Amino acid sequence: MISYYLSDIVILLIAAVIAVPIFQMIRLGAVPGFLVSGVIVGPSGFGLIDNVSEIGYLAEIGVVLLLFVIGIELKPSRLWLMRRLVFGLGTLQVLLTGILLGFLGHYLFNIPLRAATLIGPGLALSSTAFVLQLLTEQKLLTSTYGRTAFSVLLLQDLAVVPLLALVPLLALSDLSVGKDIGFALAESILILGFIVVVGRYLLHPVLHRVALLGNSEVFTASAVLIVLGTALATEHIGLSMAMGAFLAGLLISDSAYRHQVIAEIQPFRGLLLGLFFMSIGMSFNLSLLLENPLFSFGLVGALVITKALVLFPLARLFGIKTKTSLAVALVLAQSGEFALVLFSLAFQADLFTEKLFQHLLLVVLLSMLVTPLLANIARRLTREKEAKPHDDVEIPEMPIVLAGFGRVGHRIGEIFTKAKIPFIAFDFDASVVEKERKNGHQVFYGDVCNPKVLKASGASGATVIIVTLNDSDATERLISTLNNIYPNTHIYARGHSMSKCQELRKLGASGVVSENVETSMELARMALEKIGFDNLKREDILTDFRRTYYAKIDDAAKPRVKNN
Repeated sequence: MISYYLSDIVILLIAAVIAVPIFQMIRLGAVPGFLVSGVIVGPSGFGLIDNVSEIGYLAEIGVVLLLFVIGIELKPSRLWLMRRLVFGLGTLQVLLTGILLGFLGHYLFNIPLRAATLIGPGLALSSTAFVLQLLTEQKLLTSTYGRTAFSVLLLQDLAVVPLLALVPLLALSDLSVGKDIGFALAESILILGFIVVVGRYLLHPVLHRVALLGNSEVFTASAVLIVLGTALATEHIGLSMAMGAFLAGLLISDSAYRHQVIAEIQPFRGLLLGLFFMSIGMSFNLSLLLENPLFSFGLVGALVITKALVLFPLARLFGIKTKTSLAVALVLAQSGEFALVLFSLAFQADLFTEKLFQHLLLVVLLSMLVTPLLANIARRLTREKEAKPHDDVEIPEMPIVLAGFGRVGHRIGEIFTKAKIPFIAFDFDASVVEKERKNGHQVFYGDVCNPKVLKASGASGATVIIVTLNDSDATERLISTLNNIYPNTHIYARGHSMSKCQELRKLGASGVVSENVETSMELARMALEKIGFDNLKREDILTDFRRTYYAKIDDAAKPRVKNN
């Protein structure tokens, strides 16, 4: 029995390892790659895997983890900063597009009203992962075009939560808007409020106690327990597991442990979410496309045109230039991964027939496959290469990251605070983090030697990363990792002896400071000053000594030295 499941896992991994890189190479994205690899190994392809439903149960955990990460990343402060386009343009786009698509589905295709109520808003959602990936590759995320698209995507991510909560309500056999839905909503709000209050005063102390142990495996287990435990609790009260996971993420979003939690969850999330999309692909009926390809492509064309026609005038209404508005409308004209999540849950709740579900999967998949073409057209429409200020649409930037906030890091942080330079810092000592956050410093709990922690914090956009760790071996490992991941970021570090400093420069540090030599020079300066040595000669000697010392260190880095 174990070998039976193991062979299925091996087949899925082989398909993903082959298909996903190919799709990424041709710039179609990872999600279509997972979907197509699922089609290939599933019943519609070579039929290598037939227990699709059992794999689907495990894959649902990927959706839970996805919503958890979204909850963490949707910080209230970020939403408020971008409130005009997020809650204005984004809300209008989801509402108007959802209503229009639901209306067309109900009256033109005779789709039942309950199903159309979900289909309209579901198709109104775009592919967050796909669009952000394309905008990042094109280096347009910080342009007016990119920021506007990003704002709409943020609201769409928020809209997923009430849509997921709507699925079990619509699945009720005798549905009464005034009685059933009203009572269910009131009950859900009360229970969710209770979870929020308990979580607010429970999650942070629990994570703090676990972090004090300094055991990364226990912290990982605690992070997974929080996600799955909250998801299970919300399912037992009649709501979706995904909503519970989103709520747990939202509660941790302002915690000092958020980046470490994301780093621990991401590997599970990526693997299981990929498995979810592959399970969707295995459920896909390929013959449906082959039977009537013109009808299928016609539906995709109608979806793209409808979404673009709704979003374009709305963007113009919010003061976006004509070409930029058209570019935003095109790049968001597809449907996305959240539609797959929503439609899968609705199908399991018997809201969709098998045929309707298959048609929806086909439309979503084909719309995602045409996205790169639409994105290229959008790129030609907007010539913005760099970020331009656009009223309240601001993506926060953190130019400096401090890896380690002990004695040295703390003093550096105080200097930056006096200079009013924003920074974030990481330390693996929970007590240090707790103390410094009470003092108003942006210090987070996290193992900086884990590159996923820095990635979760947005270190890829940092101008400078300063490594102040006291552990020489850990410093060397971190410098090497950072230099490989962020080759254009300036990395400065503390060292001890000349040999250690030389090694750090060889590993890619932009600059190092030797604690030993700086201490020696200061002690020598005080002694020379005390015995009455000439001030000018003293400073010349010390300056020459410092120049010679660091020149030897810099020579060790050639020819790999970065441009400072």
